Amino acid sequence: MKKLNAIKSEKIWGYENWIASTHKNGFQKDFFEMCGGDYPLLVKVIQADKTLSVQVHPDDEKAALYEHCRGKTECWYVLSAKEDTELVYGLNGVYNASEVRKAIEANSLQDCLRYEKVKAGDFIYIPAGTVHAICGGLRLLEVQQSSDITYRLYDWGRGRECHVEKGIACIKDSSVRKIAPFPEAFSCPYFSLEEINVEDFYSSKIENASGKKNPRDIVLGFIIEGSGNVNGLPANAEDIFAFEPGESVEIKGCLKLMKISAK
Repeated sequence: MKKLNAIKSEKIWGYENWIASTHKNGFQKDFFEMCGGDYPLLVKVIQADKTLSVQVHPDDEKAALYEHCRGKTECWYVLSAKEDTELVYGLNGVYNASEVRKAIEANSLQDCLRYEKVKAGDFIYIPAGTVHAICGGLRLLEVQQSSDITYRLYDWGRGRECHVEKGIACIKDSSVRKIAPFPEAFSCPYFSLEEINVEDFYSSKIENASGKKNPRDIVLGFIIEGSGNVNGLPANAEDIFAFEPGESVEIKGCLKLMKISAK
């Protein structure tokens, strides 16, 4: 087991803590050595003091075509939210490429966006191709494919580079899910999540799914809230631990943990 140290990345809208990463833009050497190679997921804590750009991520096919890398499907767990805070989750109607392009050129894309209020504990699944934006006043746990590809469609007049044509090509007319509190467990083609509530003591053993050393068999445990210790090490809110296949896990204390597994 390793307790991973965050790599902080300052942004114009706040900051990101890359808390589990073998990606080159937030490389944790000790985690890479533990995995024995590239871990297929990237886990961050995002602090948004201001609204991020309206953006979209490519799927595996488009990412391979445009950037020669994997795509980016992700999800958010809301750690904290100011009262009445919203985020952008999809479009509010069906728009073709020409209509989206014209809205961007006219600085009116915000009129095409679907805004949703969120609160602490809510869960948002964002498959590649979904238009989205994190608004100011949110702190999120983000679990995603290990990719740093973002196509900005609209940046609220801040003057940063946008990637309109690639972004429009990546938009999928996929229905967004209803935003609701995390449902105890979630699974998609790239990762699975499970919320574990520890009231005094919890023990488990990490499975060895492949039967051999494989980076994707590493399991992560993120402390959502509370405190205690994990295999004898102090554990507090937003700490993250990495466990090897076959390893026993013992947790003491009162805390809520998100178990994160790659597929």
